[in-house]
Amino acid sequence: MNLLRMRMHHLIEQIADEDLQSVWEIVQSLHFDAYMVNAMEQVKRSQHPWDILTHDEVVRLLMFL
Repeated sequence: MNLLRMRMHHLIEQIADEDLQSVWEIVQSLHFDAYMVNAMEQVKRSQHPWDILTHDEVVRLLMFL
């Protein structure tokens, strides 16, 4: 993990200051997408045909993620 952290710092240092904001927005978006994909995969593994939630139940569950 330390090696990856060092590589990330090295990559960040190579990015021009004026490009940091746009790079951050892209990385943040990818992070959110990966989070949602992982959540959907967890649901697929644990979901059964008889599992049905109402809209309100789904909203309540998402509030705790």
